[in-house]
Order: sequence, then structure tokens, then C-alpha cells
Amino acid sequence: MASPGRNSISIAFVRSALQRVPAARQGALLQRCGILPAALADDAARVPAAAFGALWLAVAREIDDEFFGLDARRMKPGSFALLCHALAGAATVEAGLTLALRGFNLFFDDVLASLSLQGREARLQLVPAAHPARPEPEARRFADETLLIMLHGLLCWLAGARVPVARLEMAHARPPHADEYRRMFSPEMRFDAPRTMLVFDPRVLAQRTAVDAAALKAFLRDAPRSVFMKQVADAHAAFGERVRRRLQRAGSHWPTLEGLAAEWRLSPATLRRRLQAEGSSWRRLKDELRHERARQLLAEGRHSVAEIASRLGYEDASAFHRAFHRRSGLAPGAARRAAQAENHGP
Repeated sequence: MASPGRNSISIAFVRSALQRVPAARQGALLQRCGILPAALADDAARVPAAAFGALWLAVAREIDDEFFGLDARRMKPGSFALLCHALAGAATVEAGLTLALRGFNLFFDDVLASLSLQGREARLQLVPAAHPARPEPEARRFADETLLIMLHGLLCWLAGARVPVARLEMAHARPPHADEYRRMFSPEMRFDAPRTMLVFDPRVLAQRTAVDAAALKAFLRDAPRSVFMKQVADAHAAFGERVRRRLQRAGSHWPTLEGLAAEWRLSPATLRRRLQAEGSSWRRLKDELRHERARQLLAEGRHSVAEIASRLGYEDASAFHRAFHRRSGLAPGAARRAAQAENHGP
């Protein structure tokens, strides 16, 4: 397998994509796509985007379904391309996205996708059927992941640029590969939510579409890589990733935004704009890292909640409690008990 380098995705998606492929066929399929079968056993493995794109097509041919066998109906190969041809005639992003939703709702029985406006938010929501054909939690989560990837990829294609996602909500427990969502969608994530949804700026919907015959041909020529690569941020070039790594190296002595901008020979305004263009912000990245560190300290169990709050720079334990609950949906104590139960097993 070629080195994943930049533009790669977690092996977790490869495992999910293979669920409907007979075990005897999986090895040959992976090797044909440039993925070492041994990588399936490595939770930290990543595969190049091009390899996963090839696998998506190979699985679709193998099981005659572009949606990995996740719905009661098959999404016959060629369905996605046909839908894209229909979208190419839309005048605005909203018109094209609305048509895409109608198409997916015709293809599938087990999930209903919709667009709604709530104040200053546009929401792409997924509502599952009461009795889906594949009720297993991992299959339902992968179905939501896959449909969100398709919808966001089409949204970005219609807009002619990556559309930042302000927030991702998943009606599922936090999976081990949750950090992948930050790269694919947004650093602002909520789990065990009432519904799965992507939230973005509604002003995008009024834009004229950036699709012409040449753009359609190029998009379909590179599909499905062109679909999910609209979401996967370049981990080596994106400013959000650079800021994360710099703050992680700094330990507990974080630089200010102004100090980091000077270090990189940028103005603070430029650094803010570049983070905003990626759907991120200085405050959001700091909050995310503090939350990750809080989860680690809670799982270790060596410090009280008050001590963790102090170590992470919160005013007091109650401020830490509110911030942690707002991001994870759990109280710090409950998160600690869950982490310890997971570490020690039944």
C-alpha cells in the first residue's frame, strides 16, 4: 500500500465498507485497490483517499449497490452519476441540494434526508426508519456517515468550494474514529443527539451553482474520490491542523493567537480568516483540545474534577462541568465512569 501521506482516511471506513462483501473476496478486493489486507487489524492505519475511492467502486460492483448494502433498497451502480446529471441544471445551490435530497429519498427506504432553516442555521438532517433493514448500530452509523459524505460532497460541488460545517450532530454514540469527523466535517461535534445533522451557513444556499458541463465531467470522472475529498481536510496543509499541532506541542503554555500569528509571519486577522475558511476558529480549536485533554485526565482517574478544571484553566469546577457537558452531553463524573468501565471491561 502506498504511504497514505496527506488526504487519507481511517481504516474504520474500510472495515465498514466491506461488511457486505463475502470474507473470501475481501483480500483480493483490497489488494486490487492498493490496500494491504493486514491493515484491517491496525486501528491506527490510514489509507490514501484514492485507494478508498477505488474500494468504494469495487464494492459497488461486487454487491451491485453504491450504498454498501446499507438500505432495504439497493442503490444500483450509476444512480449517483444520474443524480449528478440532474443537479447540473440547477440555478442555485438550494435548488440543486433540494433536488439531491429528493433523489436520495427516492433511492432509500431506511433514511429520510431533509433541509431546514432554523434562524441563522441551515440544517441537513437524517431521520431513520422505525425498522431499518440493517438495525445494527454500526451499520446505521455507517449509513449516516456515508449519506452525509455524499450530501456534503454534492453541496461543495454545487457551491464550487468547500462549504464549512459549523456543527456535526450524530444520533449515535461517539465511535473510536470520531476524530475523523473533525477532518471530514467540523471540529464542533455532538454525539447521542436526537438526530444526525450537518449545520452550515444558510447564505450558501442562495449562491449560483458553479456547475457546467466541464465541471460535471470532471466531478464524475474522479467520483467517488471527488465526493469525499470535499470533506477531508489536508492534514499537512490546513491551518486548523497546524494550529492543533502547535498547541499540542506547547503543553499547558499555549501561545496567544497574536503570538502564533507573529511566529508564522502572519497578521492575526489573516490567521483568523484562514481558520474561518476551514470552518474553524481559534477559540473552537482551543476548546476542542481542552476537551480532549479533559477526557484523558478523567479516564486516568488520578485527579479530582476540581483539579482538572484548574489544570485546564477553567475559572472553577462548575465552569468546567458546563463546558464539558455542552460538548459531550455527559457530566465529567459520568464520562470518567464510562471511560473506566471501558478500560476495565465487564
